[in-house]
Amino acid sequence: MSTDPLVVFTPSGKRGRVPKGTPVLSAARQLGVDLDSVCGGRGICSKCQIAPAFGAFSKHGLTSTPEALSEWNATEQRYHDKRGLKPGRRLGCQATVQGDVVIDVPPESQVHKQVVRKAATARDIVMDPATRLYFIEVAQPDMHEPTGDFERLARALAAQWDITGVTAAPDLLARLQPALRKGDWQVTVALHHDHTGAPPRVIEVWPGLHEGGIYGLAIDLGSTTIAAHLADLVDGQVLASAGVMNPQIRFGEDLMSRVSYAMMNPGGEQEMCRVVREAIDTLIGELAGEAGIAPELIVEAVIVCNPVMHHLLLGIDPVELGQAPFALATSDSISMPFAALDMRVPNPRARLYILPCIAGHVGADAAAVALSEEPHKSDDLVLVVDVGTNAEIQLGDKSRVLACSSPTGPAFEGAQISAGQRAAPGVIERVEIDPATREPRFRVIGVEPWSDEDAFAEAVAATGITGICGSGIIEAVAEMRMSGVVDASGLIGSAAQVGTDRCIAEGRTHAYVIHDARDAGGPLVAVTQGDIRAIQLAKSALYAGARLLMDEMGVDHVDRVVLAGAFGAHISPKHAMVLGMIPDVALDKVTSAGNAAGTGARIALSNVAARAEIEQVVHRITKVETAIEPRFQEHFVAANAIPHATEPFTQLRSIVPLPDVSYNTRGEEGGTGRRRRRRG
Repeated sequence: MSTDPLVVFTPSGKRGRVPKGTPVLSAARQLGVDLDSVCGGRGICSKCQIAPAFGAFSKHGLTSTPEALSEWNATEQRYHDKRGLKPGRRLGCQATVQGDVVIDVPPESQVHKQVVRKAATARDIVMDPATRLYFIEVAQPDMHEPTGDFERLARALAAQWDITGVTAAPDLLARLQPALRKGDWQVTVALHHDHTGAPPRVIEVWPGLHEGGIYGLAIDLGSTTIAAHLADLVDGQVLASAGVMNPQIRFGEDLMSRVSYAMMNPGGEQEMCRVVREAIDTLIGELAGEAGIAPELIVEAVIVCNPVMHHLLLGIDPVELGQAPFALATSDSISMPFAALDMRVPNPRARLYILPCIAGHVGADAAAVALSEEPHKSDDLVLVVDVGTNAEIQLGDKSRVLACSSPTGPAFEGAQISAGQRAAPGVIERVEIDPATREPRFRVIGVEPWSDEDAFAEAVAATGITGICGSGIIEAVAEMRMSGVVDASGLIGSAAQVGTDRCIAEGRTHAYVIHDARDAGGPLVAVTQGDIRAIQLAKSALYAGARLLMDEMGVDHVDRVVLAGAFGAHISPKHAMVLGMIPDVALDKVTSAGNAAGTGARIALSNVAARAEIEQVVHRITKVETAIEPRFQEHFVAANAIPHATEPFTQLRSIVPLPDVSYNTRGEEGGTGRRRRRRG
């Protein structure tokens, strides 16, 4: 067994052993990690900045200590003195690997910048925001009737707008008197009306008529990505959208790994809390800059997130969520000053609303999906699947709604896949395989032509072809099944069995080559048997969760399926069905809702009544706990087959022929090796 140090890079999930003393930049290149550098490793450009993570990482089977990297050297100090390095950052060309270590590659250090595919979905929303603008004329002070400026402002709101009982934070009072006098006793106030019946709060005040607008944030805080939308609180228009990878990935790609990190590393939850708040701060600045507005005009925010993210955002130790009975510190909605999170919020009086959680593993993001897709108002039985590193699943109609969470893992995001990458320019996102020749064609993010079209080579020259993302690997595996490259059990056939040289030997198993640029110094993008297994595990967990809800509902079929999240917008229903990710249903009954959690956040931001509604709805949703339900494992095992070991998938098979092949035994030399599976 090798004694060389083990290096794990996040967010890619790539890992491997390198000789002690290897520069981090060299280790990244050896393992195919996307780490930038333009100065040839001389410590001049700073493009190769990395952020080592220290502590015990049970999932990776290692403990990363500060001694795992070489000491800070003179080159790093010189660069830091001139331009400054963020706390905890190192230069990848200068730091060398001395022991087992986890290293995060920040977005700005990646050659191919990641694409956070959670754009705002077009939606008609009734505008009735919690924070609104009011123009008022305030009586001037009279020494014969002494009253404070704020009291006279409150009287004006009561007389001119029939709004009573207003309050204000002390720091607002410091702005009030100059604004009144500058506006000649006419001001515009931003007033926050809490849906709980709390007294209205004056958030901001401007002299005269304020025509600059006010704005709010809808933030979808996911375990892998953070997506935010900046919306006008007057008309609901989304002015800017942005996203970043969740920096907590370096502490664990999945939620339970982060819970484990908090359990094994004292203060770990505070460290994870700090980095995610910093990421949100950065997003706020980017959005304001993109929209061209003063950040101080952002007066409200809504955040949706899963329970672990919920606790880590609020600085709560998530340890109780890692063990039965999966108790939340609080499941109710939260309304609070945004600044209470100790973030650099431009407007210190801005308000924050966090949707309620449904249960220990079904959080505010699932509540936002329910608000967006309204399964509780459906006449037919609808299955709503929000797929990410953790899948939230809802099944219901007007009579009843059930919900569960299923641990799909990061494979759908492209992590833990041999040539996998997060979505970025140059990454394969679509795959088709000719069923006769077994030749593939593919599309790359940022490039319009397919790989077999004349314009492809010129179009892809700028980005190159670097790997395959989640939607690409999903389509690749489904296409391999439809073309007979993979059998129902998930085994890849040999070149002789399948009839194509694209099936290459890889140890005792085989891999299917999609793109091979090794002769030109480029990458090999292939689907390995290990990749198939990772996708099988992920899709089986997803299907088993849905099937468990169907059992609880007492049904064998659903009327329609809604795919939510970035996955839902970038994968075809046919490929999802071929894999067996979702129950069998007519393909025209499978639709995409885009980023439904983000849409739910925007609804709650734009309509205060929606907050009261969802707080009532979540109490009527029945949580089914997959972690303690024995039938989950039974469904999981049966779902390992592609599409399924026992379910006939008659709707799918009526339109998509699936070759009846088996590669469990090796065929004779030169033969196809195909054996028909017994029916019955």
